[in-house]
Amino acid sequence: MNRPAPTKSRDAISEWDATREEAKTCHACDLWRDATQTVFGEGPVRAPLMLVGEQPGDKEDRAGRPFVGPAGGMLDRALEEAGIARDKAYVTNAVKHFKFARRGKVRLHQKPDTAEIKACHPWLAREREIVKPALIVALGATAARALFGKPMTIGKSRGRILNWMLTPGP
Repeated sequence: MNRPAPTKSRDAISEWDATREEAKTCHACDLWRDATQTVFGEGPVRAPLMLVGEQPGDKEDRAGRPFVGPAGGMLDRALEEAGIARDKAYVTNAVKHFKFARRGKVRLHQKPDTAEIKACHPWLAREREIVKPALIVALGATAARALFGKPMTIGKSRGRILNWMLTPGP
């Protein structure tokens, strides 16, 4: 299990631990019923960079850790190309449970809806408050919607720096 690295504040680590434990029992939407577990973020509790994805995938749901499946491999390659050590970033998802449709034994990813994004918003907000990153990167439309509280056109906002503090999530 990857725990946040003690970087600056023992209180922040305690708060992160308590929030993560609380999130494990979240029933704010129905996704918890079919998911294996809550997948909370991980990384240093005072990381300068927070990466926010959409939701856990099948491998993340089974492992209980964010970005360990195919998207995690792609993220690791992108971070390496950018010269950013993954263990220096806090990685999380907008939605904390895996939403899927079963096709035989395969669980196929389904896009979270607005209610599910809103139900998980308090967890993402608490992660932001604890980590206090200097920069948050939304990895896709669902992450941007969770951060800004409205649908975002990725093509129009890709590569732009936006102030999420002016428009907090749902």
